[in-house]
Amino acid sequence: MAVTASDKPMVRFDGVQKSYDGETLVVKDLNLDIAEGEFVTMLGPSGSGKTTCLMMLAGFEPATHGEIFLNGTPINNVAPHKRGIGMVFQNYALFPHMTVSENLAFPLSVRGMSKAEQAEKVKRTLEMVELPQFGDRRPAQLSGGQQQRVAVARALVFEPDLILMDEPLGALDKQLREQMQYEIKHIHENLGVTVVYVTHDQSEALTMSDRIAVFEDGVIQQISTPDDLYEKPQNSFVAHFIGENNRLLGEVVETSDDGNCKVKIEGGHVVSAAAVNVSAVGERTMMSLRPERVEINPDEGSVPNVLEGTIKELIYLGDHIRTRLEVAGHDDFIVKLPNTYGHKSLEEGSTAMVGWHTEDCRALDVN
Repeated sequence: MAVTASDKPMVRFDGVQKSYDGETLVVKDLNLDIAEGEFVTMLGPSGSGKTTCLMMLAGFEPATHGEIFLNGTPINNVAPHKRGIGMVFQNYALFPHMTVSENLAFPLSVRGMSKAEQAEKVKRTLEMVELPQFGDRRPAQLSGGQQQRVAVARALVFEPDLILMDEPLGALDKQLREQMQYEIKHIHENLGVTVVYVTHDQSEALTMSDRIAVFEDGVIQQISTPDDLYEKPQNSFVAHFIGENNRLLGEVVETSDDGNCKVKIEGGHVVSAAAVNVSAVGERTMMSLRPERVEINPDEGSVPNVLEGTIKELIYLGDHIRTRLEVAGHDDFIVKLPNTYGHKSLEEGSTAMVGWHTEDCRALDVN
C-alpha cells in the first residue's frame, strides 16, 4: 500500500519486507512516507508487524528486502547509533547507576560534546519535561511517570529530527497514561520533531496522532487521520479494531450510482448503506454502524433505516446510557444515548425503534 505524505518525506519505506525464518513474512511489501514534523502512529494487535517496522527504522533489525530512507538517504547499512534517531522504550531503559542528569548527558558525551554544552542542554531539556529539580536523583527514586518523562527527555536532548517510541506508556496506570499522552503530544507540537509511535491502544493513537497506520498480518490496512479512520473505515478489520461498532451481516440486493447499496439482513429486512467495500449484487457484506450514530425512537421520516428492537439492558455511565438491544436477530446491538431526561422512560424488556442514516452505515467485506 503506497502512502505519500510529501514529495520529499523524512522517512520512506520502499518495498520493505521482513522475515525472521526466511519463509514467513512478518512485514509484507511496506511502502510508507512520513513527512517532516508528522506524528505517525503504527497501531495494531500483537504480531501485526508494527514493532518490527519500528525496529527496522531504528536499525535494530535488518530489512529482508527493500530500502528505508531517512531524509532521502538509504540507511539499511547505517549503524543504529549513526542514524541520529531518538528512541523511547516501554521499560524506559534508563541507567540505574546514573543520576537523571547523567542519563541525559550520556548521548551527548558519546557525540563528543563539551561538558559545558552538555550541562546546558541537560538543563534545558529537564525544564522542557518539567523536571528541573530532579537532575540529581537516580531513576529508582522517581515515580513511573517521572521516569517516563526522563526517557522522553533523553531521546530529545541531542535534538534529533526523528523520535521513535515503542509502547512508551504501557507500564503506566490509566490516569497517568492519559496525562502523558497529552504531554508527549504537546512536546511534539512545541518542537516540531517527527515522531513515529507504536501502540496497540486505539484511544492512545486517536488522541495523539496526525495519521494512524493500522497494521494487521504485516500489511497496512488503512492509513488516515484519526477522524477519517474512525468515521470512514475502509474494511471490516479497521472498523472492528478502531472503536466500537455494531456488525450486521447481510446480502447486497441492490447497488446504485450514488455509492450506496441495499442489504437484506436477518428477518428479511432491507436497509441502505454506503457501499464501501462491496462490489456486486449477491455478495455478502458486514455492515459497520457506530453506537453513537443510532437513534432510539426517531421522529417519523427523519432517518431512512428503521428497525424494531427489544431493550435487553440499560447501563448508566454518567454522560451516556449504554443500551443493549436485540435487533434483527442480533442480541448485542448497542446504542449510546446521551444522558438526557427524555431517555429515562426506557425500560428493559420493552420494545423500541432504532434508526440511522445511510451514510453512517458502511457496507464492508466479510472478515
